Amino acid sequence: MNSPSVPVVQVLRGCDVLAHSDALRSVYLDAFSAPPWNEDEEQAAEFAERLRDDARRPGFTAALAVAGPDVLGFASGWTTLTPFPTDRCYPQVAAGLGARRTNDWLCGAFEVDELAVRPGAHGSGLAGKLLAAATEGAPDGRSWLLTSVRTPRAMAFYHRQGWAQATHPSSDGKGIVVFLGPRHPARGLVPLPL
Repeated sequence: MNSPSVPVVQVLRGCDVLAHSDALRSVYLDAFSAPPWNEDEEQAAEFAERLRDDARRPGFTAALAVAGPDVLGFASGWTTLTPFPTDRCYPQVAAGLGARRTNDWLCGAFEVDELAVRPGAHGSGLAGKLLAAATEGAPDGRSWLLTSVRTPRAMAFYHRQGWAQATHPSSDGKGIVVFLGPRHPARGLVPLPL
């Protein structure tokens, strides 16, 4: 049995995550209030509102790290729809990969939308455990995510976790990067940077 100070990772599906909305909003704010994100209370509230809709997406899964009464971090995502969506950052993803790779590699795969860990738990290996737990049930091992080139720390983290960088935008600080999960069957097909 774990002591209250040892985080336990729980995997929740669908709307079950909504019972933890306030805690996830708090983790989100703690994780993303520092540079380069500089998110504030309003943006954390917007995340909590999005979570209500996201929890209803097909395949929605969330992994929560809980220590006693406290949530220390979470990872969440869902199954990417077919045809590939055209809202949010999806057009940039499709432009970076091209239509065929986008359809073949991402549609029907598990898409990691958020990974957030309270600063006090950084460096503990918790983010890697959350990412692995959230993506464990990915269809045929197919999982993917995107992050910004503004976050070299996050990019280095995903590389260390065995994720393959599938796009290589210019490093002007504005692009997004697509990563394929460690068990994604197309990870060996990703183009190398120039």
